[in-house]
Amino acid sequence: MKEPLFFAKILLFGEYGIIKDSKGLSIPYNFFKGTLKWAEEETEVTLASHQSLCDYTEYLKGLPEELLRLDWEALQADLDRRLYFDSSIPQGYGVGSSGALVAAFYDRYAVDKISPQADLTPEKLSRLKSIFAAMESYFHGQSSGLDPLNSYLSLPLLIHSKDKIETTGIPAQNAQGKGAVFLIDSGGSSVTAPMVSLFLENMKEEGFRKMMRDEFTQMTDRCVENFLKGNLKSLLSNMKSLSALVLQYFKPMIPAQFHELWKKGLETNAYYLKLCGSGGGGYVLGFTQDLEAAQKALQGYRLEVVHYF
Repeated sequence: MKEPLFFAKILLFGEYGIIKDSKGLSIPYNFFKGTLKWAEEETEVTLASHQSLCDYTEYLKGLPEELLRLDWEALQADLDRRLYFDSSIPQGYGVGSSGALVAAFYDRYAVDKISPQADLTPEKLSRLKSIFAAMESYFHGQSSGLDPLNSYLSLPLLIHSKDKIETTGIPAQNAQGKGAVFLIDSGGSSVTAPMVSLFLENMKEEGFRKMMRDEFTQMTDRCVENFLKGNLKSLLSNMKSLSALVLQYFKPMIPAQFHELWKKGLETNAYYLKLCGSGGGGYVLGFTQDLEAAQKALQGYRLEVVHYF
């Protein structure tokens, strides 16, 4: 079985904000990938993955048929042959490990599937997002469907609001550029659901709601626009404001060992950090106008470059 590869994703902008209708920008990240395979030999990894796919299949059987129809016969035949998901995407790191699995399942087993090569009208994108949200909710308790959508289409997604999404182009990378977007490994995974629950609890407070409405959403929108237009100077200026706001209001979502590094970036302007996904662990995203300076300032941490400016 030669199956297509499904890539990780990075939500460059929009974490938490897209729950409350800020803009967002999500891009595929082909450094990590996953694919469905049959196990040629059983190992602890293939057995665990196979069992999780069996459990996941039982969940999918409970979804309404008008939303999702799968070829159950083909799926069961593959499970009988020890189907597993061969993935390099780290779990609990905010880069879409479950999204890639959902995309692979839909691609292989969906009946009347919407092809990623189809004319992707807003209606088709919205339908796909709804299907993927239901399919991925098994893993997070609640899902927007964006991660699987990004992995399935393998295209950058511009999120205008919960109900309005479009594919988009992003500025070409500048291989000679000094500026970059990068990832830093916090050294531990996280679980999305408790982080989202904490955010929703905070949203019950008027002051937090006002900050989200008047500051966070507007800053995020500006960052998205700056990035898409390739306006690095404005992007970094707005990123600094966004990074400071996240440190002030989302501290519980920032891994403890990054609190001082976060402040150091804001004080020195060598880099600015932000959450990658829901936070709590996994990766942290960084933005810098001078990658060498950022690497010096973050000595001891390995920086994984996502995009050069």
